[in-house]
Amino acid sequence: MLHLALRMAAHRITALLAVACAVFGGAALITTTGVLAESGLRSQLPPGRLGGADVVVAAEQEFHPSGDLPIALPERATVPARLVDRLAALPGVTAAVGDIGFPAALLDGRGRPVPVAQDPATAGHGWSSTRLLSGARVEGRAPSGAKGVAVDAAAADAAGLTVGDRVRVVANGRPAAAYRVSALVDAPGADGGVWFADGTAAALAGRGAGGEGPRAGTVDLVGLRAADGAEERVADAVRAEVAGTGLRVTTGADRGEAVAPGVGSARSLLILLAGSLGGIVLLITGFVVAGALGVTIAGQRRDLALMRAVGATPRQIRRLAAAQSTVVAALALVPGVAVGYLLAGRFRELLADRDVLPSELPLTVSPLPALATLLLVAAAVQLSARCAAWRTSRMPATEAVAESRSEPRTPSRARTTAGLLLILGACALSVVPLLSRTVLGASVTSVAGIVAAIGLAMSGPALVGSAGEAVVRRLRPGVAAPTWLALSNVRAYALRLSGVVSPLAMGVVFVLTYTLTQTTVLAATSDDTRTGTLAQYELTAPALGGLPDGTLSAVRDVPGVRAAAPAGTTTVVWEYDELGEPAVESASAMILAPDARGVVDLGVTDGGLDRLTGATVAVSAEAARTRDAGIGKRVRLVLGDGARVDARVVAVYDRGLGFGPVVLSRELAAGHTTTGLDQRALVRTDGTREAGRALAALAADRPGLAVASTAPDATGADAPPEVWVNLAVVVVLLGYLLLSIANKLVAATAQRRAEIAALRLVGTTPRQVRAMMRREAAVIAAAALVSGLLLSAVPLALLGQGFLGRPWPAGPSWLLPAVAATVALTSYLTIELPTRHALRTPPADALRTG
Repeated sequence: MLHLALRMAAHRITALLAVACAVFGGAALITTTGVLAESGLRSQLPPGRLGGADVVVAAEQEFHPSGDLPIALPERATVPARLVDRLAALPGVTAAVGDIGFPAALLDGRGRPVPVAQDPATAGHGWSSTRLLSGARVEGRAPSGAKGVAVDAAAADAAGLTVGDRVRVVANGRPAAAYRVSALVDAPGADGGVWFADGTAAALAGRGAGGEGPRAGTVDLVGLRAADGAEERVADAVRAEVAGTGLRVTTGADRGEAVAPGVGSARSLLILLAGSLGGIVLLITGFVVAGALGVTIAGQRRDLALMRAVGATPRQIRRLAAAQSTVVAALALVPGVAVGYLLAGRFRELLADRDVLPSELPLTVSPLPALATLLLVAAAVQLSARCAAWRTSRMPATEAVAESRSEPRTPSRARTTAGLLLILGACALSVVPLLSRTVLGASVTSVAGIVAAIGLAMSGPALVGSAGEAVVRRLRPGVAAPTWLALSNVRAYALRLSGVVSPLAMGVVFVLTYTLTQTTVLAATSDDTRTGTLAQYELTAPALGGLPDGTLSAVRDVPGVRAAAPAGTTTVVWEYDELGEPAVESASAMILAPDARGVVDLGVTDGGLDRLTGATVAVSAEAARTRDAGIGKRVRLVLGDGARVDARVVAVYDRGLGFGPVVLSRELAAGHTTTGLDQRALVRTDGTREAGRALAALAADRPGLAVASTAPDATGADAPPEVWVNLAVVVVLLGYLLLSIANKLVAATAQRRAEIAALRLVGTTPRQVRAMMRREAAVIAAAALVSGLLLSAVPLALLGQGFLGRPWPAGPSWLLPAVAATVALTSYLTIELPTRHALRTPPADALRTG
């Protein structure tokens, strides 16, 4: 059987190239998705500043919903400081260090911040934390007293500092103070920092045992060093000591997760990204591979029918079709998988460049994605090939031979009905954006478009045949011969034509729905944010890790300032009941004070932002409706550091797309963020230039402050990173679709050599043949564009109505002309070039070789 399959494949190289290209691209995309998913599950961060610790004890930084993947919690949860002494007393422990991190920055001679760590919000530490560094080289001595400090060697070099120099330091929002540099610390891979005396660090961070702050008497984590050979024994003893406390004990490669909780949350993003891509990739890959195999097997119907006539059983026919397809797929799988690994690396670089992923998070490379790709693609090829050969294998031998040069007169009624039902189902799915004005609701639009395109592929032969019949009946008697031939081919070979129209239409649907969904959601979000932001300016201090104390009062004293209020962002997990079952959602949440109503307008429809005091929240109207969270109701939230709270709803607002599903009161979030500092201040002025200049002058006088306009960037430079990621996904998938479609059209045209030769033998000139094929190309392009636009129209109209209040989406005006030009050019070139090649072969030779 294998030998016969290879002989058949050798005579159909052109057609099987379409299968090879489909498998190659599909394998690359599936492998890329698999690598991202595996990296999200297994990738490990480097230990960084904990490289010298053998055992690390930290709070749990993940929320584990029932029956679902864990949700990362990005705010640092704390550990009781008294645990340090208990763990230090365990046998085998040579050092126990309670590590704390807080905002700290050096100032140069001009009062400008000098970067000392990748994240200024946790750059400050106690001197004892240097014992957790790996291979640290210290020049000088430990800082002592309240005015000694040790500095990262690279930062000191940038600032021109040496041991003994004096330097101004801004620590945890306090005014800049002068410190004496007592040591320079060079620790490769530790990300730098500023180290104070332990008592000074605890006081600056508000962690002292006698303090009154919300995090007094706590540390961020406990790092332990063990005697040589005692690491495992110490780890087991520590696990026994902290059992039942909810603390997590990590060793080896897992230590990196404790360095920065926010960085660890990037792994969850990879899982979500792979999950969202996986469905689309598998749908498109299955569709393209099945279409390519359909064209290939259709070109071999005469060979298969003759085998039936000489005694081959239906099972042998299907095995033969599957065998030759598997051979071709095997040749394309290996390079496809290899390209998939390379593509995953490039995609990770894109995510890192757009600050979606931390640069230090590596990809996990293993054979598992390749194995999964092999199984999925092999199954798809086997199933598609057997389905494509099913009709020929089941027909009586005489009927199979008779039909091998034509198509079935009537398309399968079951297939047509199933296709029409899928199109109707896609229309039903398109209603979701009207009911749910959320990102999840909008994502249904692109899924509905793909489902409708699959429905078109199934019902296409009947629709194309009916349309061709109607057009041919209305042809005028004097119509040109090439036109008559082209339209007659449309009517007689509806299955063949729909096989090339459907993937082109899918390309149109995919580009329009996927791209315009992103742009529409972005436009609706920007509209909510722009309309709801009353403040013209925002003040931030990114190099200081947060706004220094006293910033708000100083801003309010600036002439022309009408209102100023602090604002921040954190992450919450909302626990609620959905259809009687527990459900959770992780979402970004704003942090606002009662005076925020002077700088933002969330579109409050019930209650008021002035009530945001204590354990209270405001929720979006969408969340209030779907989760029974109206005014006065209590909601269960897990804050960004894992703390569970019950909060009372005091306001309901309309602009949830721009401001998120929930807003926390400042008092509720206090003590549950990593730094405890305000992230920014929103400022509304009287609109005069003098007020703007006064704000700029205030920022210039205070180290690290930056003032910026809240107006959106018209160039799109401030678009969320997810937009660029989605754009890259669209480009890659579109490239795969176009390559596969082009190969399929080339294969379908090349298989018509005998038909072209017969036309030439009965007197048709090469010019007339080319004219006929060009008209067919025009019909294919027009049919693909019209059907693609019709299938996209309903989902996009309902999306626009639900998100923008109008029955059309938002997006670039050049998108549709670009899509139309691409479809037309693809149809023309992939039909014109094979036709010219076929015309170079003498008709008798073409008929003899089939």
